[in-house]
Amino acid sequence: MANIDLHGRTWSESLVELIDAYNRTLSSGSPSETLDIVHGYGSSGAGGTTRVRVRSFLATHSHRLEYVAGEDADANPGHTVVLPIEPLPEVGDLLAEEVLEYCETPRTQSKITGKFRRHGDPRVMQAIRTLEKQGRLRTVARGRNKAYEAI
Repeated sequence: MANIDLHGRTWSESLVELIDAYNRTLSSGSPSETLDIVHGYGSSGAGGTTRVRVRSFLATHSHRLEYVAGEDADANPGHTVVLPIEPLPEVGDLLAEEVLEYCETPRTQSKITGKFRRHGDPRVMQAIRTLEKQGRLRTVARGRNKAYEAI
């Protein structure tokens, strides 16, 4: 079993580490190789941010993997065990997926860039252009403004 420890990292750092470790584990060649993600439980008593976000991310990609919460595996809520099945997209590709999901309801460019400002306007605009080229996002009229809508 491979393992990564995400203690002391921001969510952005944790996500990069998680995707990298996951894809390395998958490429190791062993079909039953699992990845133990140690994220901690959180000091609030309700579960830490990293734990919640890791599990939410895994749930979003459940078609690519199987996972078991630590509390279900061995009564330890501070980790999650993952069985990789298909590679996870690179971090840059995830932004486009998030934008696409956000645009299920038509959104203006300013709403999209505001929502994803932590990525920076150039990366957000690149994600929008990529989705348009792929035919997954289209422009629609929203009053006097142009909006983007997922197809």
